[in-house]
Amino acid sequence: MFVFVCAGCGARLTTPLSQVALPVHAHQKYGNGVQLPVLMESGTFAVEPEPWGPPWRRWEEIRPDEAAARGVYAPVYALSDGAPGAIVIAPGDAQGTVLIPEERGGGYCCGLDGADGPNVACAECALPVASRIDDCSLWQAMWLAPNSVRRLPVDGADAAPPSWAELMAEGKGTPPFEPIAAWGSRMAAGHWSNYWWSWSPQWEAAAGQALAHLLAASEGQPVIVPDGLAGQVFQRALDALLPAGPQARCAALAGPALPPPSSDASILLVPSHPQTGKTWAPAGPPPYMVPLPFGVWLWLAFPRPDLPVPASGALPAGTLHDDFDPPALCPRHLFRMDSEVFRQTLVRLPSVRRPWLSDILKNLTHHMRASCIAL
Repeated sequence: MFVFVCAGCGARLTTPLSQVALPVHAHQKYGNGVQLPVLMESGTFAVEPEPWGPPWRRWEEIRPDEAAARGVYAPVYALSDGAPGAIVIAPGDAQGTVLIPEERGGGYCCGLDGADGPNVACAECALPVASRIDDCSLWQAMWLAPNSVRRLPVDGADAAPPSWAELMAEGKGTPPFEPIAAWGSRMAAGHWSNYWWSWSPQWEAAAGQALAHLLAASEGQPVIVPDGLAGQVFQRALDALLPAGPQARCAALAGPALPPPSSDASILLVPSHPQTGKTWAPAGPPPYMVPLPFGVWLWLAFPRPDLPVPASGALPAGTLHDDFDPPALCPRHLFRMDSEVFRQTLVRLPSVRRPWLSDILKNLTHHMRASCIAL
């Protein structure tokens, strides 16, 4: 385990934390005016290996060879010129910090968004050390500036990361849909009018990343994914983005506790370890592997029964109840990928230079309007 201290005065800035993999949805912006929860579980931290945050450089200011050296192979609106290695923690795990006055408080739609740089300082020496993010439609987080903090080990070694078998026994999946709240609404029992059931933002981000890999693996040919929930998530977008034809490639779910995929599966949807970030790999030469967060993969590979719905019929006379009926426990719309996660993943795959894949990226707005990718 580690604590993070101020690089200026050495004051402790966090509780003891264990490192986990950076969530796919770490930089996701979801919806408009939506209340998202805390990004990181308490007691954990993750590291963003790439530069992120201000200052930003427009694509026109960057040479193609410079972008390629940073692992970006297609145009983006802007690239961060900040330092790599930002550390993200749950805001509640910070200590010894204070908010910087308003000139550093970028955001204010409903909260802080960190767009102006660090907005949190060390309480001892006033060195800017972090960016607090809690604006609407953003995951709540505290991002420690890598040049302003130091990581120190603390007594007690971290336990070894759980094995795949242990993860399967724990069975911690990510449900495909969940209640989404408008900013400022109360989600206590009975306040149904302020939230609705939707596809999980985590699923939309994970699918956006996976779709980019599925397209790269397709080599421009049709791709067929398994029926069921995987088909709901991926098939509509694949059919819209890839040409029809007889030479379809088969994608299959593969991973711990699943039987070996059939020999005609040239693409495997596999889990990533939630702590190490390493992708599960089969024995022998693997085909193209598409990574999915473990919780999302687990639900795809081993679907749970449908969530219970309210029973039909009238309540007994004299029963106290709320004035609002609960919403249906199902999304309002067909599944849509997260377009920005998809874009950020695709531009970092060398295969995006192929003309057919580059055309998909150039026409992304059209595909978004077709609703196969989230607006």
